Amino acid sequence: MIHVCEPTLSELEKKYVMEALERNWLSSTAPPVATFEKAFAERFGVRHAVAVNSGGSALFLSLWTLGVRQGDEVIVPTFTMVATAGAVTQCGATCVFVDSEPGTGNIDVRQIREKVTTRTKAIIPVHIYGHPCDMDPILEIARDYDLKIVEDCAEAHGALYKGKPVGTFSDAACFSFYANKLMTCGEGGMIITNDDKLAYHLRHSRAYDFDDEKHFWHRRLAWNLRMSSLEAAVGRAQLERLDSLIDARRKNAAYYSERLKGTVEMLEQKAYATTVSWMHGILLQDERTRDGLQRCLADNGVETRTFFLPMNLQPVYKTSAPFPIAEDLGRRGMYLPSSSHLTDEEKDTVIRLIKTFLANPQ
Repeated sequence: MIHVCEPTLSELEKKYVMEALERNWLSSTAPPVATFEKAFAERFGVRHAVAVNSGGSALFLSLWTLGVRQGDEVIVPTFTMVATAGAVTQCGATCVFVDSEPGTGNIDVRQIREKVTTRTKAIIPVHIYGHPCDMDPILEIARDYDLKIVEDCAEAHGALYKGKPVGTFSDAACFSFYANKLMTCGEGGMIITNDDKLAYHLRHSRAYDFDDEKHFWHRRLAWNLRMSSLEAAVGRAQLERLDSLIDARRKNAAYYSERLKGTVEMLEQKAYATTVSWMHGILLQDERTRDGLQRCLADNGVETRTFFLPMNLQPVYKTSAPFPIAEDLGRRGMYLPSSSHLTDEEKDTVIRLIKTFLANPQ
């Protein structure tokens, strides 16, 4: 089986995990978590990194700590994974969806301003499949209306917008370390920020808000959203290897692009973006062809995924408003095996099966 995406582990992960086990470092308060946070903050050139138990928790905690509550609205791309919208709903706020721009799948920045109301509190740009959003117009809108920005960088560790890392443009930025991400802890997430006060409250809110002086004293509603030391040990090793993991994903994308050019449609890369090619996506002629190709690949031991299905079509968020670009991506798009350790032989198998199927689609 050629899996759509698997973690790429090495002896370094084993070394750091064994070090934690040998020293009895298991909990969220043991040294590996703080070590990982410090290294992550340094990598992105920010003052604070706050480790949590998932990317979804990172989004929720960021929004909550920034004051998003019932009655507020948050602008969200409809073409995203459900965790983005779910974080808004967890706060009691309302998602205001925006369609995708043609080409990349990212939020169409030209449509954001018209969605702003007196109840709008924040914007969540999602760097889809590792391609940065066009951040300058988003920053301008946020300044004009005094809005918060929470970047969803779950798929974009190390991507650059105009030469600057994504995640460094916002009040808070959220990363996922799920097993299929560019770097992983198995499960886990990270919030980065340059706001000292926000970081303080994030750290308290992820851990039941224990008082600094009176331990079993809790002034605010808070949760257990902490990362364990074993997860942090894996994350530290993955962070040290991040450049090589990204390089492998980019090579996968280049390999597919060169050999599938003219056979299938692919997402664009904008001039302002340095993508990390988390997953290599393709677009087929129509939904029927996409689904048929998926079945063909599965029958031959190749795992794939459809593109995200837009939030406006999901039962939990369904709306009658049309979002034509996102809906088209959801109907026609799929992504191919993209693990950082994927071999050329495995990619050749995928490419051969695609070309064979499209020569006689069923």
